[in-house]
Amino acid sequence: MASPIRRALLSVSDKSGLVEFARALAARNVALLSTGGTFAALHEAGIPVQTVESYTESPEVMGGRVKTLHPRIHGALLSRTGTDDADLARLGAQPIDLVVVNLYPFEQTLRRPGATAEELIENIDIGGPSMLRSAAKNHQRVTVICDPKDYPAVLAEIERNGEVSGATRERLAGKVFAHTAAYDGAISGWLTARGEGDGFPRYLTLPLEKAYGLRYGENPHQTGAFYRERDALAGSLSTVDSVGSGAKELSFNNLVDLEAALDAVREFENPAAVVVKHTSPCGVATGPTLADAYRAARDADSMSAFGGIVALNHEVDDATAAILSETFLECIIAPGFAAGALQKLRSKAQLRLITTNGWLGREHEALQFKRVGGGFAVQDRDATGFGEVQKGRVVTRRTPSALELSALEFAWAVCKHVKSNAIVLAAPGRSPGIYATVGIGGGQTARVTAVQVACEKAADHARGSVLASDAYFPFPDGLQAAARAGITAVAQPGGSKKDDDVIKAADEAGMAMIFTGFRHFRH
Repeated sequence: MASPIRRALLSVSDKSGLVEFARALAARNVALLSTGGTFAALHEAGIPVQTVESYTESPEVMGGRVKTLHPRIHGALLSRTGTDDADLARLGAQPIDLVVVNLYPFEQTLRRPGATAEELIENIDIGGPSMLRSAAKNHQRVTVICDPKDYPAVLAEIERNGEVSGATRERLAGKVFAHTAAYDGAISGWLTARGEGDGFPRYLTLPLEKAYGLRYGENPHQTGAFYRERDALAGSLSTVDSVGSGAKELSFNNLVDLEAALDAVREFENPAAVVVKHTSPCGVATGPTLADAYRAARDADSMSAFGGIVALNHEVDDATAAILSETFLECIIAPGFAAGALQKLRSKAQLRLITTNGWLGREHEALQFKRVGGGFAVQDRDATGFGEVQKGRVVTRRTPSALELSALEFAWAVCKHVKSNAIVLAAPGRSPGIYATVGIGGGQTARVTAVQVACEKAADHARGSVLASDAYFPFPDGLQAAARAGITAVAQPGGSKKDDDVIKAADEAGMAMIFTGFRHFRH
């Protein structure tokens, strides 16, 4: 059983909120112990505090590497009231009821460009995890805090009840073990990656925190939850905010579709819109305004857009909101919403509105994971694509016109976000500065079928459009199907044994073709 907080040990690298928290404890006559920089901060603030060194009667040694690894510290943390009193007295120690520790900033140092191995080694905390784990193990008596965000709740309980509840102590202990496990995982990952040669660690730890439950999983009979990465990047799906709930929670499928839409719209700097259905874009466009871009993306496949997910790369203004409200949509995600736009879109009863709280560029680095039986396939994110058409090799007698080249660049950026086998047809819009998809064929088992599906979707709009293919054409039949539909220019990786036959088919049709040398499969 817990007792009133009489003695607290504070030793933190993150000093946010420290002084205010310690002052509140001292006002309740809690004796404070501290070390190093934490002691200095409290002493400077005029808060009564005792050094750990004077409590243990043992000096800090080895440049501060050893200061809290002492029986009087760990005995005071691990002692059980009524069971270990005699041993505690023999040590000359007194019970510590509250521990506030966060660890040397190893992970922050690891993320800093140019950090040396020596710096990283010195930022491996030993005493901190030991104190946290001792206190967390003995959470039936001891309250342990590793996160400044927990100060207000703990203080509120102390001020209300004079002690911290068992439920809170248990919750905080669980958080501590998650914290130290993640910390050790980061160290293990860094050390083992150094010897692997490919940048991937021998031991990969994925510290995740449950963010919220989902309405259901992939299907209504499946349950689900969303777990957030410990240090998720600003602008990622983990850091978004809901600004319009639509009266229902997100589902598993909503999250997967939102990620697909957001990843695709990041490709563009000019105003852009992506409409996604079942994880694959069904309409994508850029334009001089966001309203122009969304209208063109929606109209590229208005039937599929119904009930879709929309991602936009600029703040949603009133004009764009007016057009968005014309179609039933599941979710809209964007960097932000103007006040008028937010008011209009919130009137849609079933629509979820999400802001990204930051923006990740198209070339940001991240690891991607695919769950397979008994493990994960891991890869770095496909961050290439931009400029590959411009830098590619024209292999046909005819060179693409400037307009075709711009349309091919756009189609190539979209194609990497369509399920393989992927074909994207695109064309300039009716107004200057607009480029939009006119037909998308994805997820097909044969590339010629993907061409046929894209052309069927495009109908008459295929004529005069350009085509991007995520991988090479293994036979001329795909190019010949494109030529019959009136497509004028093609971008593809090249690299097939039949390249010469494919080039010949393009020349016979008067098409221009560029080999980029890059493949963008998406399974």
